Order: sequence, then C-alpha cells, then structure tokens
Amino acid sequence: MDSPVSVTMTKADVDQATAHPVQHLGPDLADFLDEVWAGLGQAQKTLPSKFFYDEIGSKLFDEITQLDQYYPTRTETDLLGAHAGTIASLMGPWATLVEFGAGSLIKIRNLLVAMDRPKAFVPIDISKEHLIESADQLAREFPHIQVRPVAADFASALDIGALVGDSRSKRIGFFPGSTIGNFSYPGAVKLLGAIGGVVGCGGDLLIGVDLKKDNEILLDAYNDCQGVTADFNRNLLVRINRELDGDFDLGTFRHHAPYNAIEGRIEMHLISVTDQTVNVAGKDFTFIEGESIHTENSYKYGVEEFLNLAGEAGFDPMRTWTDSEDLFSIHYLRAR
Repeated sequence: MDSPVSVTMTKADVDQATAHPVQHLGPDLADFLDEVWAGLGQAQKTLPSKFFYDEIGSKLFDEITQLDQYYPTRTETDLLGAHAGTIASLMGPWATLVEFGAGSLIKIRNLLVAMDRPKAFVPIDISKEHLIESADQLAREFPHIQVRPVAADFASALDIGALVGDSRSKRIGFFPGSTIGNFSYPGAVKLLGAIGGVVGCGGDLLIGVDLKKDNEILLDAYNDCQGVTADFNRNLLVRINRELDGDFDLGTFRHHAPYNAIEGRIEMHLISVTDQTVNVAGKDFTFIEGESIHTENSYKYGVEEFLNLAGEAGFDPMRTWTDSEDLFSIHYLRAR
C-alpha cells in the first residue's frame, strides 16, 4: 500500500468544516401518502419500512442498537474494527465511498481511519434532518475528506453518478446493518445489481449480512422487554398521524415480531387489538380485532446462501468474515 499522505489541519479548519449541502432526491409527502394508501388497501395490510426513518424514528433506532439483546450493530462494528486494516488494503488509495442507508454514520469511522487517503464519502439516507446532523459531525472529524450527503430512498434513487464525484476515483459501496435483509430474495438481487451500477465494473461492495441462528436470539433482538422496538414500530403510525392527517389510536395497536422459519425472516407487525376504522387523509381503512399491518421483513442468510445471491447480482466474493459465535457476517465483493 502507498504511504498515507500527511494532511495538516488547524483547529479553525476542523471547527469550520461541514459537509457539502445535502442533495434531496425525495421521497416527498405525496409519495408517502400514495404508498400508505396502497399498503393499507391490501388484503394483508402493509406499510413500507423505509418510512420508519424520520428524525424521531432514526433516533429510536439508534436506541435499539444500544440494547444488550440487539446483537447486529455491536457484532458488525466489532468485525469492522477487527478487520479494518485488511478491508482498507482491499479498497486501495483515493477511493470514494458510497454508504446506502447511512443512519448515524457510526460504522464508517473505523474504515475512514484505516483507509489510504479516501477522497470522498457519499452517505445516502432517507431521513434528511438526521443525515445533515450526522454528516456535519463526520465532516468536522474528517475535514480532509469531501462529505457529500444525499437525502433519498437509496432503493429507488441509485442514479447518482454526478453526485458521487470523480469517476476516475474507485467507487466502493458500503451497505452495513443487514439492511439487505429488508428485501425479498429477488428484490435483494435487483438492489445489489443497481448498486453494482453505481460502483461500476471493478468497483467493490462491503456489506453486512445477518446470519441464520437460534430462534430465541432473534426473537429477543426484535422484541426487547424495554419496548424500544415497539415504540420504533408504532412511530410509523405517529408519523402518519402527524404528516398525513391520520387518526391512528396508538393504544389499539401492539407490536409483534415473530420468526417465520419457512421464509427465514423476522416479520414486524402492528396488530389491531379491537375492531376499528382508521382514517388517513380522508380515506377510511377498516380493521378487525387481530388483524395486522406488516411493517418490515428482516431476512437471515447462511454465508453460502448470501454469496449465491450476490453472484446472481453480478458480484464476486473477495473476503468474508464472521464473528466467533456466527451471529453476523461481513462480505467484501467485487463487481464483474
């Protein structure tokens, strides 16, 4: 590896450093309403999990990641820290990183410290306010790196070539948190194929994937006794009430997150505890007692199972790391 370039920054430089102005690519309020109406109109009512992440929802998720029983964030962060040097060697110098579903930008720090002269960092997240706050903080910590935040649903706004920056800089995707598990197998293949288009031929992807494991570990992680995950789940209804003039009574919906062994996924639901009618922006939706709104899936994979999926999407495996308890995996892939 080439020797890192020494960058001298004054305290004033660090204090004044901020991210580039955020690029906003949606979704907007009309998109939100359309998807809520469509989802609640189905026989199995659904709500898109991407709308969990307003500013409040993002902070609730940060609380979830600190819970003892929620192993994914802790385990993935430890893996990234333990293998940051090797990962940085695979990335090479002067790379541009693009993080999909960036959140609070905690995990990227291990990589930025280890990398050889990273050129730019493009965090993409649907929660604009949370993204601005996190990106500005990161820019102050790494003032020699261009931080170019993009507020967008990364799954539908991947035509971001001009925002990523210099096409001569190697592009590397970073997709942590096992967010890939929120997509069905065909949806995951399609999404990874689109990410391959962002990083380009010969570009790389570092991705975190939750592994299949004992059911009790999974159930404890998604049904915490503190009720933080339940609050996170119900916050979607709070957001609909606030932004779409809904009248959900939060006390009449309970959180439920079983493991579907046939599908290999945790399913998040909000279950109506009574017969009721809910209005959203002038449209009524009727619930019977025990009826659920399916809010999220979180698919779990075996290592080979995931690598087969990545292969279908056009990626070749370079390295895979798992923790000693086989709870979580990270994969370094290269686009064909």
